[in-house]
Amino acid sequence: MSNYNSFGGGTQSLVASTMKVVYLKMAIALAVTGLVSFFAANSPAFQHFYITNRWFIWVLMLATMAIPLGIGAGIQRLSTGTATLLFYVYAVLNGLWLTPIFWVYTATSIAKTFFITAGTFGAMSIYGYTTGEDLSKMGKILTMALIGLFIAMIVNIFARSTAMEWIISIVGVLLFVGLTAWDTQKIKNLAQMMPYDQVGRLATLGALNLYLDFINLFLFLLRIFGGRNNQ
Repeated sequence: MSNYNSFGGGTQSLVASTMKVVYLKMAIALAVTGLVSFFAANSPAFQHFYITNRWFIWVLMLATMAIPLGIGAGIQRLSTGTATLLFYVYAVLNGLWLTPIFWVYTATSIAKTFFITAGTFGAMSIYGYTTGEDLSKMGKILTMALIGLFIAMIVNIFARSTAMEWIISIVGVLLFVGLTAWDTQKIKNLAQMMPYDQVGRLATLGALNLYLDFINLFLFLLRIFGGRNNQ
């Protein structure tokens, strides 16, 4: 009996089951990030520590960059449990890293932007899962455009151009809308070919990719729709 059939229902059953695990892990990670950010933002002790210890910000920045790269590079060597644990550790650290958004933006605008993000993400993920069109070429273009966007963001740190910031935010939204569809299709296609014993790793890596799409889409939308405190 093949691995797919032993899973119960053939390839389509395996794909559907894998995607359920992907979305479940992603949802848990988003909940962890949101709760950590919310409680940290409302802790005077953490706010004081965050502001007075600049080294901590650098540690968070480096950790939130290194862990996803480490999971992606070492996914074949990591067990499913270890990869998933690292993913949730990353969600906690990312929650601490994103804490300042609660100090900068109003709670109402954060909630509004979250629901806009969820709706947009859901629509594009459904499209990526159901479309018969091959999105791989689009994915390569979006990946190259993402590099250009990253360079533009670095340049604007020094230029401090409001106009460029708006352009970057709009382009960022469009890029991650497209990447959401592409990543969803990519996960689905891999699940159709993946042996049963690799499903757990694929689900964790897929959840990480979609989590990153969601978070980045949310942050770019927040730049556009977010109402700032003390205005």
